Order: sequence, then structure tokens, then C-alpha cells
Amino acid sequence: MTKRFLVICLLACAAAVAVVACSPRSAPVVLASANADALRIGTYNVHYIILKKETGAWSVGDWHRRKGPLDAAFKALQADVVAFQEMESFGGSSGTDTNLTLDWLLAQNPEFAAAAVGDTALFPSTQPILYRTSRLTLLSQDWFFFSDTPDVIYARTFNGSYPAFASIAVFKDRETDETFHVVNVHFEYKSRSNRLKSAALVVDRVGPLIAAGEKVIFLGDLNARHGAATQEILAHMGLEFLDVQGTTYHLNRGLNLFGAIDHIGLSKGVTPVGEPMVLRQKFEDEWPSDHYPVIADVQLR
Repeated sequence: MTKRFLVICLLACAAAVAVVACSPRSAPVVLASANADALRIGTYNVHYIILKKETGAWSVGDWHRRKGPLDAAFKALQADVVAFQEMESFGGSSGTDTNLTLDWLLAQNPEFAAAAVGDTALFPSTQPILYRTSRLTLLSQDWFFFSDTPDVIYARTFNGSYPAFASIAVFKDRETDETFHVVNVHFEYKSRSNRLKSAALVVDRVGPLIAAGEKVIFLGDLNARHGAATQEILAHMGLEFLDVQGTTYHLNRGLNLFGAIDHIGLSKGVTPVGEPMVLRQKFEDEWPSDHYPVIADVQLR
């Protein structure tokens, strides 16, 4: 990165901050009601909590400030299934049994249950998939890590970076009797090669399901924009990615500086109803996370 480019970026960010600071408070976003025949799906990166940190950004104290707004945001989605990323209460090692965010949301929303969770010695539970139990039945769940040893729990990524993985849940829709897979991913933000290799591994693991005619809903934080090579690798196995308009990562400041990095991909047999929606607003005058949630209505045919 050249000095000139860095200066331009800083000036752009400063201008954006000025615009946000000087603009009147925007009206709350009103999401369209779910189609009566549709299934509402979503993806939401909620940022991890640092258990050893009492105050400051992403601390336990910060969590107590954010937890009410996060629950309000979750309720506003009116979703049937939401795949979460970074739902981790980080205590300094992999596999902690503490998950403040998951426990809180389940306690506040008894009509939901969590898939892609379990004994943390056997199942990485930081990418749960919450689902409405009156609509869906959980049939099975699984995981694999973006690694040369994908079946080793908490294995580090291809270049030795922090563990990253896919969580998977298979559901049966009580209304349509259709069965479908939800694949929930979080690709690393720093390394493009890690993202590309992770996408290729997803194709190896999920591609055969799509080829066999299974319905797959792919959700997550790709740390890549629409049309990027990472997304194109996944599209080639038979996923149609919805064109999410605008920003989904806002730097925890409401700064809408670049295109969406949180995405929804659908296999054949899963049909979008209308356009994807992004919930860009504060709740209780706070940002629940540094990402906005993304939702879409779909039909299983």
C-alpha cells in the first residue's frame, strides 16, 4: 500500500465519519413481512466476546451493553433460521464451554433452538444455527475445518492461522415436508489464499450433495465481495448467490464504505422470494455488532 493510497483511504474514512456525524438520525428500517409460503433465512456475524477483558471493545462489560440490542435485532428479523458467526466467548483457548451470546439469545427466545452445537470437545459451537422449532425439525449436524486436516477439531487453517470452519445442519420443514442442508461458514479476513482454499474445500465437501439433488442453503461471512474469486469457486458447484446490495460490515460505527461480505447462496430447488434484505440500524441506540444481519425469504420446491 503506497503512502498516497493510505492518505486517500484515511481522507475517505474521515469524510464518511463527518457525514454520519452531521446527518439526521435515520428512521428505523422496516423489513418486509415474510411471505406466508416462504422460509425466512439469515446470516449474522455478532463478534466474539473476550472473557478476560472487563471493559472496552468486545469485553464482558461491552457485551452487557450490547446484549439487549442484539436480542432486539434478532427479533426484528422474524426469521425461521439464522446462521451465526463469531458467537464465541473467548477465554484464551479453543473449546470453552462458555457461550454468553448463545445462552442469552436462547433464554430470550424460547421458540428457538440451536443446531450445530454440542460438547465443545467434540463439536465447535461458535457458529450455531438458530431455528424456529414450530417450523423446522433438526435431523443431523456436522462440521469440518478449513485445514489440511479438516476432520480434526480446532485444526488451524492452511497457513497456520486461527481455526476456521463450516458448521452444518440438516432440517425438515414441517410445512412442506422438504429436507434441506444449511451450511454456515466464516472465511478468514486476512489471507486471500486461505479463503480460496477454504472455498475449494467447501466444494469438495458440499458439492456432492448439490450434485445429488440435495437442497443446500449456504450462509456466512465470506470476507469477500459479490463476484469475487472466493464466491465464484462456490458458485461453480451449483450455488446461486443473491446480490446483497450495500454494506454488511460497518466497522462498528455505521460506516457503509464497501460492498457486502456476508452472503446467501442457494442451490437448485431453493427459490428466492423477493430481494435479500439488510437490517442497517441501531437498537436501543447501540450497534449490536460490527456487521449487519442479512435475510432472505425462500421457497423449497
